[in-house]
Amino acid sequence: MFAFYLLFLHLYFMVTFPAVIESGSEAKLCVSLLRPNETLQMTIYLIHNNHSRTLVEETVEEEFHRCSQFKAPEVDGQSLQEIKVQVKGESFEMTKKSRVLFKSYSKLTFIQTDKPIYNPGQTEIFELKATVFNYFPKCILVKVTPAPSTHYTLKASSDGQYSSCLCASGRKTFKWTLTPSVLGVMNVTVSAEAEQSQTVCDNEIVSVPERGRIDTVTRSLVVQAEGTEKTKCQSWLLCPQGSSVSEELELTLPEDVVEGSARASVSVLGDILGRALKNFDGLLRMPYGCGEQNIALLSPNIYILQYLQNTGQLTAAIRERATEFLKSGYQRQLNYKHFDGAYSTFGRGEGNTWLTAFVLRTFGQAQNYIFIDPENIDSAKTWLIKKQRPDGCFIRQGRLFNNRMKGGVNDDVTMTAYITASLFELGAEVMVRVLIIRLRCLKSTIGNLTNTYTTALLAYTFSLAGENDARDQLLTELDSVAISGDGRLHWSQSASGDSDSLAVEISSYVLLAVLTTDQLSTADLGYANRIVSWLVRQQNPYGGFSSTQDTVVALQALALYSTKVFSSDGSSTVTVKSAGGDSHRFDVHQNNKLLYQEKPLQDVPGKYSIDVKGSTCVSVQVALFYNIPTPTETSTLHIKAEIEGNCTKSFRNTLSLFVSVIYNGTLPSTNMVIVDIKLLSGFTADPSALKNSQHMERVDSKADHIIMYIKEVPRNIPMYYQLFINQVLPVQNLKPAVIKVYDYYQTSDQSETEYSSPCV
Repeated sequence: MFAFYLLFLHLYFMVTFPAVIESGSEAKLCVSLLRPNETLQMTIYLIHNNHSRTLVEETVEEEFHRCSQFKAPEVDGQSLQEIKVQVKGESFEMTKKSRVLFKSYSKLTFIQTDKPIYNPGQTEIFELKATVFNYFPKCILVKVTPAPSTHYTLKASSDGQYSSCLCASGRKTFKWTLTPSVLGVMNVTVSAEAEQSQTVCDNEIVSVPERGRIDTVTRSLVVQAEGTEKTKCQSWLLCPQGSSVSEELELTLPEDVVEGSARASVSVLGDILGRALKNFDGLLRMPYGCGEQNIALLSPNIYILQYLQNTGQLTAAIRERATEFLKSGYQRQLNYKHFDGAYSTFGRGEGNTWLTAFVLRTFGQAQNYIFIDPENIDSAKTWLIKKQRPDGCFIRQGRLFNNRMKGGVNDDVTMTAYITASLFELGAEVMVRVLIIRLRCLKSTIGNLTNTYTTALLAYTFSLAGENDARDQLLTELDSVAISGDGRLHWSQSASGDSDSLAVEISSYVLLAVLTTDQLSTADLGYANRIVSWLVRQQNPYGGFSSTQDTVVALQALALYSTKVFSSDGSSTVTVKSAGGDSHRFDVHQNNKLLYQEKPLQDVPGKYSIDVKGSTCVSVQVALFYNIPTPTETSTLHIKAEIEGNCTKSFRNTLSLFVSVIYNGTLPSTNMVIVDIKLLSGFTADPSALKNSQHMERVDSKADHIIMYIKEVPRNIPMYYQLFINQVLPVQNLKPAVIKVYDYYQTSDQSETEYSSPCV
């Protein structure tokens, strides 16, 4: 039968077992302990209704792999139970849980043999297959019937036969041609029934089982629009202050929008961190397969936990969910650690001072919520100290993640400010003397700064140090170059406002500097509120921002601001109305401040008004999604694609996809570049051949996408890559697929192209 296996995968252990197990059967459970560096006690339990049963209990000192059988419990119908894995050592402890379904199977069982989740493009047609198995010891006459739906049409296959004899242990596959008629996730349901009949099969009259005569299975199907998805977000922090406040907005669509692809929603929260809380593991819709990206996903969760704890809003459920995420992320981060305590982007090459400081501050703050081996903190701290020059500044080792941070000062100053701030946040009291030396190094640069990013970072560093004279001088300089308008305030690296991501990060450091003081005045809070009003407008629909570093610093700053202004009192009512009559009401009060409330908007395109009445601030966001044909205009980062293949076969062709990436900007090279290749419908790919390509750091396969991490693309030097894709499912009206390239830290620097099968 179709079986799907679940994995618990960490640095230390892996456990595999079927997701669905037949009632009363002998089930297989496999255990591996990987690279243990101490004696570990592993116990695996089966838990149901507060009763536990031990399945495995092992004490292990070295790597081992073992499979064993256990008797599945007898259940009537089905029972959802829990498998709990507990691993303990002197310096390591982890618990992981996952659910398993025990099911009493029918004698007649239907399954879909193709992928249960499939991603056809709009108007594509593909073959739906269903296979019926007969576990009954006698012959049956089975009839297969798909459920009617307005979301798709089914056309009978060439033989058109959906009733058939099926004898003991026999199977038969039935086929339809499916054409989707709507976008989004839809369900396809098919039933198989053993019919009463006098039909003779294999010299016997067919029987009907007393139990399990009918079986029904539903599978999900994801239907995606053609072209490229675009997202437009409008966000507000609205504070009625006992009266009312309103905003007007218009949802507009371009002329070339893909028909049926537009959708919009409005969401309301009583807390500006609520969206981030809802999306602990999905603040960004970006890949995160390297050391910096992994740790960047962890640290915002710590800031949110700190905020909830400081304001008395941290529940046991939120804490458990967040700490499980922190534990797994902590273990993943150790994959990027060097033997000397440093960390690097992909765990090889030279250690990176910036990343090591980032990991150090994150691990230090995570200690309040999960176990962090003190050696991992001490070794990182020791490695960083060795990178200090006699004047107190640090030597920059490894690449700056975002090369647009570079400006009018030596990069060592920026690095020293970041490391010093990290150590202050860590609470390294024993290093006061060393920190004072570093501050002396940083003070010498005040008055000579022409780099807004470094100025903002230094302002925060001196705020942490309690050096108010230096802090005030730097904040005065920053105020003179602030960009203001409509009651909002922000900063950019240059007058051209070059990078949205960097502007968010700079503005967030200024906000942290303003709020980090023992004497926070009403004027300070008013100034901070103007920065917050700008920041919340830059948030994506998931609570993050455009890239990793800006998301980390912005959520840290917003968490600190939320702590300073938190009040459990008050309530507000939000009313969202369109000119066409679409209306929604949301109530926000002290008991649901963190509740994510969302409603779809019907009038797209259309004009809407947002009215807030009451006494508490609310975070309101309107998100608009739509598709357009893949853009042909190019940026400084450009991608081209060509495809070749032998099309002599009607099915199962192997195609060669050739991709070239070119950068012609003003910098010597890009930051890390992501190439996201969406596969043609019905195709798979083996990305292993890409791993040895030029500047290739990593290749991932995720759903129907191949994700390439390219270390950098040098200016005016094309980079060439080849990927083989294989057809595994026949699809009619096959549509083109999109390839996207973008600078990871400057996501607006991007380009897209399409490719099509030459065999269509």
